[in-house]
Amino acid sequence: MRIVISEFMSLDGVVQAPGGPEEDTEGGFAHGGWSHPFFDPEVVGGAFADAMTTAEALLFGRRTWQSMAAAWPERAGDPFADRMNAIPKYVVSKTLGDDELTWDNTTRIPGEEAVARIRELHKTDGGDLLVMGSPTLVRTLLREGLVGELRLMLMPVILGGGKTIFPDDGALRTLELVSTVASGTGAQVFTYRPVAEG
Repeated sequence: MRIVISEFMSLDGVVQAPGGPEEDTEGGFAHGGWSHPFFDPEVVGGAFADAMTTAEALLFGRRTWQSMAAAWPERAGDPFADRMNAIPKYVVSKTLGDDELTWDNTTRIPGEEAVARIRELHKTDGGDLLVMGSPTLVRTLLREGLVGELRLMLMPVILGGGKTIFPDDGALRTLELVSTVASGTGAQVFTYRPVAEG
């Protein structure tokens, strides 16, 4: 399975709490919901719809999974929500118990086994393993060279700090720009793939 990362991102690389004020206030982050003024159903929404079309399963870190699990089940009846609720889901967590996996079709990957288990999923045939949000997990996937594609929805806003997806290990990682689509709201969707070394 190809691992695809899909992220709302500010111009200064922040991905924290794009969806709402209470989504993730860790570190005193006070700009939750910052993506809303720039959301375009056709371009930005279309990027999510496209990603879901080729996804065979979803992969989340604990915090993002909990946020999604609280939101999507109550939206049943909408085709996109129905797809989100039905698709197989994996959540990486050291703390969630199996009895807390209330969102349909969710499997827990113990945190200490995350890289090994995700490598196993990566080696299987099939569609994409789609990751949304989950910055800590995404940093690990990038560091481990497991990401096949980055879809970044870049919003014309600077947030001045917050969580990012990029490793800070000093390693050089070269990407190829595959496509770009601009929205009238100022948002742009960039799709990148890693360039093979050598």
